[in-house]
Amino acid sequence: MRASGRAADEMRPIEMIPGFSKHAEGSCLVKFGDTHVLVTATFEDRGPPWLRDSGKGWITAEYGMLPRATHDRTGREAARGKQTGRTQEIQRLIGRSLRAIADLSALGERQIRVDCDVLQADGGTRTASISGAYVALHQCAHWMYNEGWLERKPLSDSVAAVSCGLVDGQPALDLDYVEDSGASTDANFVLTGQGGIVEIQSTAEEDPFTEEEFLRLLRLARIGCDTIRQAQDTAIRSYAG
Repeated sequence: MRASGRAADEMRPIEMIPGFSKHAEGSCLVKFGDTHVLVTATFEDRGPPWLRDSGKGWITAEYGMLPRATHDRTGREAARGKQTGRTQEIQRLIGRSLRAIADLSALGERQIRVDCDVLQADGGTRTASISGAYVALHQCAHWMYNEGWLERKPLSDSVAAVSCGLVDGQPALDLDYVEDSGASTDANFVLTGQGGIVEIQSTAEEDPFTEEEFLRLLRLARIGCDTIRQAQDTAIRSYAG
């Protein structure tokens, strides 16, 4: 039993509220326990300049944390005039994860911008962002199709992400901040609904982990992503009918 009272293969409570933002073409307020992220998806009737005349569109992401999303105030990156390496890494991960399940040709020369703003952080902000971003992206694509911007729907699969780690030598799913900060190994898994692997980020903080330990974490990740996918499906049904 973990400090939170959860079993090793148990997720934190998940809540996804689609359409949370009044003005965005797609949006989702996603909660993994005490980690809360607001995701919006914005339609633009133009693609990036480097894709001009290619017939393809693009999906890109930005990520940021509000100053008091954490225990201590973190200064705004805009005020410092520079994004941290962590921020750049995370937003690129989010963009790659969404593009992995999208047909960019179906978008035409248009772009969807996904913004992930962390309102409150308790571990797993990047995985919550990816999981909520899929719902916001799906809603935006649904709107584009219904409004006549698309001839066919661009998403071929779903995508979800979850963290796992070795905590006190034992594999655990969906780490909160306390677990993540003390884990000897932590990993982030991005998986599609059909079981494909988009990306795995895994690091040993102390002793190296074994192949068997890695496979145990992967098995936990699949359990977690199945749970997330159910929450995504429920959110999508609430607006798609």
